[in-house]
Amino acid sequence: MDINIFQYGFMVRGLEAGVIVALIAPAIGIFLVLRRYSLIADTLAHVSLAGIALGLLLGLNPIFTAVGLTSLSTIGIERLRTTKKVYGESSLALFLSGSLAVAVILLSLANGLNTNLFSYLFGSIVTVTMSDVYTILTLSCIVSLILCIFYKELIYISFDEEAAKASGIPTRLINYILILLTALVVTLSIPIVGILLISALVVIPIISALQLKKGFSSTIMIAECISVFSVIFGIIVSFYWNLSTGGTIVLTMLALFIMILFFTSKKKRISSNIT
Repeated sequence: MDINIFQYGFMVRGLEAGVIVALIAPAIGIFLVLRRYSLIADTLAHVSLAGIALGLLLGLNPIFTAVGLTSLSTIGIERLRTTKKVYGESSLALFLSGSLAVAVILLSLANGLNTNLFSYLFGSIVTVTMSDVYTILTLSCIVSLILCIFYKELIYISFDEEAAKASGIPTRLINYILILLTALVVTLSIPIVGILLISALVVIPIISALQLKKGFSSTIMIAECISVFSVIFGIIVSFYWNLSTGGTIVLTMLALFIMILFFTSKKKRISSNIT
């Protein structure tokens, strides 16, 4: 078996794109998990499916149409949530089911499923081009920069939105920024894990890291390590065993979560026995 996987250009591009996405996804995920808004990633993934279907139908770059449609949808979701016309989870359900219906109709007009769409659904590093890597890197840098600028405000509203609003923080603006950044991260993750598994990349590393009950910064760092390891390990294993890249990455993350859960439970039992 040839162990030099780096001689293949698609593997190098896949690993580059995967590591970039693995670093940026938990940075957004921690704010979504703390606000109990994890389902937004899943909803935006389904919206991005409609965007990709639109791109395939019109002959445009599907990633760009997905970014545009998810960005517009985030505004609608946040407006529904802030006006309290519908509850937060209900607005997500509306957009999830509505975008899925739109995607199905657009795909039927575009003559249904094809190989390209299959790779968008489940992720395929073979289809990642150098142009995709540059796009992912550029947008990730923009997301990182905005996160750094509004870092304190994002932390404040994640723990107590009402207090943040009372102290003069423009909570509505920060919420729009967070949800738009989430839309970007979700779209960037499509080539690596696919639409159907995106929410796992955003949420599972954070949930795993939270089990260790560390500080905010330490939790992010642990989640980043889990995410990067899962992506690299998943890509390599999927290459040698001819498995789905996205599925392998997510199963790796789930295995790490179970291991951490077992470790923390065992540690807790030992501590209670000592006391």
